[in-house]
Order: sequence, then structure tokens, then C-alpha cells
Amino acid sequence: MKLEVFNIQGEKTGKSVDLPDDIFGIEPNEHAVWLAVKAHLANKRQGTHKAKERGEIAGSTRKIKRQKGTGTARAGSIKSPIFRGGGRVFGPRPRSYNQKLNKKVARLARKSAFSSKLAAGQVVVVEDFSFDAPKTKQLGGIISALNTGTKKSVLVTGGYDKEIMLSGRNLATSKVTYASDLHTYAVMNSGTLILSESSIEQIKETFA
Repeated sequence: MKLEVFNIQGEKTGKSVDLPDDIFGIEPNEHAVWLAVKAHLANKRQGTHKAKERGEIAGSTRKIKRQKGTGTARAGSIKSPIFRGGGRVFGPRPRSYNQKLNKKVARLARKSAFSSKLAAGQVVVVEDFSFDAPKTKQLGGIISALNTGTKKSVLVTGGYDKEIMLSGRNLATSKVTYASDLHTYAVMNSGTLILSESSIEQIKETFA
């Protein structure tokens, strides 16, 4: 499928790029996308949560009242979970939330994400550009000129460009990444996917 190429002013350049059907034109597999997004979000969790149980908190181990004759339930320790300041019952412990995703499933998920975005008309191709220094305002103007509106957008570059990456760090609704780091969640979480010409070549090489 061919898409028109825009310049940084949001105007058509008269050029077009060919997007391969085996990457941007497949029948999206929603389950593969769901697995990839779930694994990505799970792998971002630190898993450092911890709550102290009754054997870990500081406190006296003295029996706080006699066993019988008080008219209330028996109690042996102030650290019991039923008392204020006591330990927590079955509290969270540090753990890993990492989930494994097969390579073929991950590739299918990214292809499905690309295809669904293109089918929804949410893919824009822009010619390659660069900055001499970080320019957040100018990059924001370029993204606005491409008619992405107020929705989230992801600008994909062919390789690491320090000035463009620094320019996009402080944009509220836009993110900059390069093709080799593009994952399914970033594609699906964007309102508009902005691809530079060089990033398309990188995507083709990745899925060749």
C-alpha cells in the first residue's frame, strides 16, 4: 500500500512510500496484541512492594492480658493483625511480574498493531528532518502541522537522533522513539503513528 509523504510543514511533497502488505496489511490478531500489551505492562512493574507481617514488626511479645475472665477474646501479642499497629495478614512480598512472550507472537503482535493503525487511517509518513539543537517548540509545531490533533502521537525515527529525542522529552501528548525500540504498546497507545521515511526502511529490515 502506498502512502503520501508530508514535509515538516504538513504539506504534501508529491512523493509516496510503499508499505509492505505483509507488515501493514495483515488481518490483525487481537489476541496476540493483547498478550504483547499485557506482557509489556507487567514487565514495567518493579515488584518491590512489601508489608510487614506480625513476625517482622517491632513490638513487645508480652501476653497483653490474661487468657480467661476478661469477657473478650483471648489475645497473646500486641503484634496480632487484629490490633492497630499489628502486622498485616498475607501482605505483599517482593516478586517479579515478568512475563515471557514468544518471538513469533511478539512479531505478529507488532504487525497486527501496524495493520490496525493503517486501516484506521492513523499512520502518517513525514520526510526525514533533523535539528542542530534541541527545539521542543519546533518539534511540537511539526507534529501539530501533521494534523494529529490533541491525541497522543508517536514519532518514529530511523535511528537514534539525540537532538530530536531531547526535543520530544517534554511534549505532553507526544513521544519520540526509534524504529528498533518500537513495541506493540507504543503503537496501540498512540492516536497517530508518525513514521519518518528512514524508519520505514528500518521496519522492513526488522521484519524481512
